[in-house]
Amino acid sequence: MVSLLGKPFLLLLLSFIGCHGLYPSSSDVIDLTEANFDRLVTQSDAIWIVEFYAPWCGHCQQFVPQYSKAATALKGFVKVGAVNADEQKSLGGRFGVRGFPTVKIFGANKNKPEDYNGARTAQGLADAGIAAIKSKVTVNLGGKPSDSSKGKQEDVIELTDSNFDSLVLNSEDMWLVEFYAPWCGHCKNLAPHWAHAATELKGKVKVGALDATVHNAKASKYGVQGYPTIKFFPGGKKDSSSVEDYNGGRTGSDIVNWALEKLAENVPAPEIKQIVGESVLKEACEDHPLCVVAVLPHILDCQASCRNEYIKTLTSLGEKFKKKLWGWVWLEAGSHPELEDLLEIGGFGYPAMAVLNAKKMKYSILRGSFSHDGINEFLRDLSYGRGTTAPFRGTTLPKIQTIEPWDGKDGELPVDEDIDLSDVDLEDLSKDEL
Repeated sequence: MVSLLGKPFLLLLLSFIGCHGLYPSSSDVIDLTEANFDRLVTQSDAIWIVEFYAPWCGHCQQFVPQYSKAATALKGFVKVGAVNADEQKSLGGRFGVRGFPTVKIFGANKNKPEDYNGARTAQGLADAGIAAIKSKVTVNLGGKPSDSSKGKQEDVIELTDSNFDSLVLNSEDMWLVEFYAPWCGHCKNLAPHWAHAATELKGKVKVGALDATVHNAKASKYGVQGYPTIKFFPGGKKDSSSVEDYNGGRTGSDIVNWALEKLAENVPAPEIKQIVGESVLKEACEDHPLCVVAVLPHILDCQASCRNEYIKTLTSLGEKFKKKLWGWVWLEAGSHPELEDLLEIGGFGYPAMAVLNAKKMKYSILRGSFSHDGINEFLRDLSYGRGTTAPFRGTTLPKIQTIEPWDGKDGELPVDEDIDLSDVDLEDLSKDEL
């Protein structure tokens, strides 16, 4: 582009960007200047997320789509603004801006904005905005402001050469392990972020640290050549070859987001269980955010191969939506009429499907085709908060009778019992019939 149009065009383009900044007037990102900053930000009751940028900064230009998306998502809750620090130099100096982009959160204490060190994504910014709202509400109620960037150092598990195998390799847990040196400056900088990650991930992913200058056997075994080095050990059965290099960012939010993505990848596909008793339904619907209930045709209407195809489709979709942590169950038509009645799908139109929210006592019915694509569209809409829901008729899930599970075989028609006619007077029977 530059070689075709020449340097004059490039200078004109840079001049245009410099004058107008990175965000157009139509954007939900509010342009902040020395003239309006205090009036809009520091003197207002609103919570603000403010980016300090330079128009020529490549990282700032790449940040525009995500920052704009966050501004739209937070509209009405948190104000999102941007300062062209190339032009508004006094604002950059006032708030100690030394690089671009720098993002600060003006929350409960407007005179001491917090540095935002999270992921440069709309979701990361939105999470920070929500945390700032909670912190301000706490202050308004007379409490102390919370600092989500701080964690508890005691949540970081101390690892050694002697306990490493028993705690890490021989456990079913997922682990993030930092190999550090006490004198290492980068390790010291990482320490608060590592503690933050340990606190945020508690109960989900174990976070440990090993002093590689003292316990050098494990450091040598895992090829540690610099500090800090972070290794990931997946959940489940593992050995020394299971280790992976951590390749995420070095802020607390970066570490947490990276670990949660790994956690989601390792979530097993749900088992598609037949409802053969009350405990199955309760476990699927009360212990999960949503539960998918499929009503399959009676075995005489859809034999083993037919039923297995439906279950295969459910299994495939369970794998696709496994990160949602939903419960998945199926029942044979007519086996639990109270449940079908609750879902208003009994008596006809099999196979059928409903998704239940036991906490909110609501459900949604599949109106499209009972096929991979039809169910996928139905579940996708529900996962985005779309779709029509209806309240339960009652206040609890119906009672479920205990039945025998399907044996995996074709159904057979009942055989009429042989009638013994030896003691029957056929003449009298004929008269009665007449």
